[in-house]
Amino acid sequence: MTVTASATESVISARGLTRIYPLGDTRVVGLDSIDLQVGGGELVVLKGNSGSGKSTLLALLAGLDRPTAGELTVAGHDLQQASPPDLTYFRRRVVGMVFQSFNLLPTLSVMENVCLPALLAGRASGWAAERAAELLEWLDLQNRSAHLPGQLSGGEMQRTAIARALINDPVLILADEPTGNLDSRNGRIVIELLVALNRRWQRTVVIATHSKLADAYATLQICLQDGRIADQICRR
Repeated sequence: MTVTASATESVISARGLTRIYPLGDTRVVGLDSIDLQVGGGELVVLKGNSGSGKSTLLALLAGLDRPTAGELTVAGHDLQQASPPDLTYFRRRVVGMVFQSFNLLPTLSVMENVCLPALLAGRASGWAAERAAELLEWLDLQNRSAHLPGQLSGGEMQRTAIARALINDPVLILADEPTGNLDSRNGRIVIELLVALNRRWQRTVVIATHSKLADAYATLQICLQDGRIADQICRR
């Protein structure tokens, strides 16, 4: 089944996208020949049971894994044919990731965690610090900038992770179960922040989630089942 983008230029374009994992003498199908077109400024909610292919799709969109077969272009970057340096550039400059487990470095402060992707991308330290301060103020974390992740609440850690994902001004934001380790209040706050990125700054956002918190905001809902796009598709 093919999911087609809106009239805006596609940020995500996949054709026959397949990912198969060898496991001894058998093969585990992560994604099974899916076609997908997502336009700029969409907010996509990706649903499916565990093992349906959600995390596999996000890993491919993030350039963290390569397709076994098919075509995949994200923000004009051919991720099937990209060289390792191309993929490194893509991960640092084009896409931002938000994870369920936050993935903050425990020995770095909030400010240092947020600045790190910018420094790895070759930005000047002064620029990184100024941009990080702006993001932390927007996320109401300016008073926590010197704290270590272990001194933060779960909601504060996820907001720090969002700031880190945004510092290089990515075209695409990918969120893998971003509310999974949060209570309902902080889960709503995180979803509202992702919606603000989509609505105010026209970032394309893809949220893989079991939660219903983002459903009302989605411009496109996709359900994956056994590595394929199921029939439950809704575009607003």
